[in-house]
Amino acid sequence: MTDNVNPGSTEAEEVVGQGSPEPTTAPAAGGAAAPDTAGSSEALEQELAQEQEAVAHQAHHGDQPEPSHPDTMLAAERLVDLQRLQAEYVNYKRRVDRDRAMVQERAVQDVLETLLPVLDDIHAAREHGDLQSGPFAAIADKFEQILGKFGLTRFGEAGEPFDPSRHEALMHTQAELPPGADTTTVVTVLQPGYRAGDQVIRPARVAVADPQ
Repeated sequence: MTDNVNPGSTEAEEVVGQGSPEPTTAPAAGGAAAPDTAGSSEALEQELAQEQEAVAHQAHHGDQPEPSHPDTMLAAERLVDLQRLQAEYVNYKRRVDRDRAMVQERAVQDVLETLLPVLDDIHAAREHGDLQSGPFAAIADKFEQILGKFGLTRFGEAGEPFDPSRHEALMHTQAELPPGADTTTVVTVLQPGYRAGDQVIRPARVAVADPQ
């Protein structure tokens, strides 16, 4: 009796017994190597960063950006508009602060100017000796001290050089001037002048004389 031997099984065993072939990577189409995605991403980031720096530099110097991406151009235009609005706001705030100070100063000067007749009466009464003492003298002193807090001061003295910006000459007379006077000089103060700070509210009304 002969054994039935299947010749195909021996071949199958020999095939299974052989080492499995190592897998091979199929080349890309056209035989080119696969692209490096990491390197491409870094290059793109560098390109975007350089473009942003160029747009910021151009917007800072007021130049129009080079035609590129629409979003980049729109961002540069908005940056220029923002800088212009900021400059306009700063100028507006400075103008408002300056005008507010001028209006406040003018209001104080108007109030002081309306009180000048009262100050003239107080000054005349003191010159005539009517306010040497007593309650009215204390009230007059306190009144002048309060106005002094707003920078109000009296000026105008006999013997000082005539200054058209501070004096108003109502009389021109012949008089003996102080020694060394070589210009037109105030000889009599008819009505004192007042100023608030550096601003003359009313010039001193005086009589003047020329040197001989």
